[in-house]
Amino acid sequence: MSVFATLVERLAELLQPLFATSATAAAIIVFTALVRLAVHPLSRAAARGAKARTRLAPQVAALRKKHGKDPERLKQATLELYAKEKTSPLSGCLPSLLQLPAFFLMYHLFSNSRIGGEPNSLLDHSLFAAPLGGRWTDALADGGVFGGAGLVYLGLFVIVAAVATFNYRRTKSQMAAAPVADGEQVPGMGAMLKVMPLMSFATLVTVAVVPLAAALYVVTSTTWSAVERVFLYRDMPVAGALTPAG
Repeated sequence: MSVFATLVERLAELLQPLFATSATAAAIIVFTALVRLAVHPLSRAAARGAKARTRLAPQVAALRKKHGKDPERLKQATLELYAKEKTSPLSGCLPSLLQLPAFFLMYHLFSNSRIGGEPNSLLDHSLFAAPLGGRWTDALADGGVFGGAGLVYLGLFVIVAAVATFNYRRTKSQMAAAPVADGEQVPGMGAMLKVMPLMSFATLVTVAVVPLAAALYVVTSTTWSAVERVFLYRDMPVAGALTPAG
């Protein structure tokens, strides 16, 4: 069995006295928290970068006005400005990207009947009545929306919807308060205003289609992100909206 699977099993063994048959599900939540703790320094760095980008927004808008007819010159001047301030327009993406391997490992682990040439015993575990290797469609086929497994998914959907609504309202207000220079918003802000507030709701689709174990990872990580962003961007009402959620 893979090192990753062994780690989940060891965590489950430690949590067994507290969570009984749901110990593996609890281990996944703990594992997710450990991943988020590992990338937290990068999240803090991304927050500092977002604050720098917000501070530079008027200068970026001025460059856009000056070089609007020369896209290549505008791109070069913008990159030079960011380099001078030792930041990057893409620095906020790094924490999210580094979490993807952990998500795909979780997806792989609970989507295969055999791991490392051995039977995948983790598929025998569940969260209450919902198997960790099952999907929402399986829950609907076995008891329906209000069956034992269906209720587990309803609980996850409620959590995701609550977090998404919180992110939607917060992001919408932040984007509306985005800095304006010479009567013009930061470049690309118009499109972001329309798309960013809705991105959190995409998590509902993910939870519905991936194995329950991967869904637990996503729900835990999304909730962590919402709390973390409130903390990291508490003194900057705009910056948090300019950094992708993890």
